Amino acid sequence: MKAYRVNEIGQPPALAELARPEPGPGEVLIEIAACGLNFADLLMIKGTYQQTPAAPFTLGMEFAGTVVAQGAGTRGPAIGARVAVMAGSGGLAEFAAVPAESCVPIPDAMPFDDAAAFQIAYGTSHLGLGRRARLKPGETLLVLGAAGGVGLTAIEVGKRMGATVIACARGREKLAVCAEAGADHLIDSETDNIREAVGALGGADVVYDPVGGDQFTDALRATNPEGRILIVGFASGDVPQIPANHLLVKNVDVIGYWWGGYARVNPAAMRDSLAALLAWYEEGVLKPHIGLRLPLARVAEAYEALSQRRTTGKVVVGPSLAQVSP
Repeated sequence: MKAYRVNEIGQPPALAELARPEPGPGEVLIEIAACGLNFADLLMIKGTYQQTPAAPFTLGMEFAGTVVAQGAGTRGPAIGARVAVMAGSGGLAEFAAVPAESCVPIPDAMPFDDAAAFQIAYGTSHLGLGRRARLKPGETLLVLGAAGGVGLTAIEVGKRMGATVIACARGREKLAVCAEAGADHLIDSETDNIREAVGALGGADVVYDPVGGDQFTDALRATNPEGRILIVGFASGDVPQIPANHLLVKNVDVIGYWWGGYARVNPAAMRDSLAALLAWYEEGVLKPHIGLRLPLARVAEAYEALSQRRTTGKVVVGPSLAQVSP
């Protein structure tokens, strides 16, 4: 089978021919239809992600496909079942052997590319805004990096939770995507003063920040007393140094949040969150925005587009995908 491998940390990954894996006890073999790319993949290539596997390894944290074989003693999911998997790696391949318990059944009406784009982005926003940031109906939510994979889901989830959403993204085209996702107010990070623009709208009660850097500083200054800033990531490459005296004076909380960590510390919270999200999907409340689809043979192009922030929403790659979205 073909797989996209990191052979040495810090070196460019490459497509390789590997033996098709055999599922062991308690495992199933997935024929992969689609894999969602994540910013964390780029960190794994450099060896700076908090859960980088030892090289060599196959990239691809989340994917979806069909169960085609079971290991010894494995009772389910059944052969032929359509599932999504958050395995942390292994998704950029034609097949993957994974623990049966990591498979999540997906609705019959859910396309594989939607399923591959769903778990991390929506899970991050739903668990983060609900459990960690304690977002309440009627509050104002500021989403930084709002046109990205997690940013767009934060808009959708925030609106579903009853918030007024301010979306901050770069350029008119990306802001138009944010408006389609349901944002109430738009801020262009290229041309607008974020602090002044948010202040003119009454300030933010909750900030969703996957960006860091100067945008964090601007958002902190625009956060209302007793507001909460949810630290999701540092796509800017700049980890902000937080002035504790500002938090004291403003009575503001800065909240650290890593969605993947809940698989270890509270898997039940993660499962409950995903169940609620899948129910919302079936109701038509959520619609994953996939900005780029490419076949596995062009995965390097997909990562380049992701690293250069040329896309909106999620980037999805799959062995049988041929459609290229604008």
